[in-house]
Amino acid sequence: MHKLLSIAVALAFAGSAWAQSGPAAPYTDKPRVGARADGMQDVKPSVDRKARKAEHERIEADYKVAKAKCSSMKGNEKEVCEADAKGKERIAKAELEQKYEPSAAHERKVSETKAEHEYHVAKEKCDAAKGKEESACEKEAKAKYERAKADIKARTASSERKAASGSTK
Repeated sequence: MHKLLSIAVALAFAGSAWAQSGPAAPYTDKPRVGARADGMQDVKPSVDRKARKAEHERIEADYKVAKAKCSSMKGNEKEVCEADAKGKERIAKAELEQKYEPSAAHERKVSETKAEHEYHVAKEKCDAAKGKEESACEKEAKAKYERAKADIKARTASSERKAASGSTK
């Protein structure tokens, strides 16, 4: 009888230990949101939100200052200046995102944003020309932009193939 009682007590302790460390919700084979395959807690790297917000506000302030410089200009010169200011703001925001959340997608976004910036500024500069010169200038700007996009796509595909094959080159 004494042996039977000690087995029952041992099972009770084992059951309560399992209840404390086992699943709190009904058991399913599906992982919970934020759960890792090895069962460890998924921990995000700490991001200094204040520093990130301060940098974001600095970028916006820089844009406002750059745009204010454009207000004294006239005509096409003003449009080129504004396109340049807006493009630089977009690049800075894309770089900020890459800085705090590094990934291949964000890296690609930075490259694409730089190419778009160059294209928009070049296109605005073309507006100063007239007729055939303007058309040729815009075609050249578009061709340069398309080449840049193709280069970005090729680099991205190349890095994805290397990652998939496990290559370090």
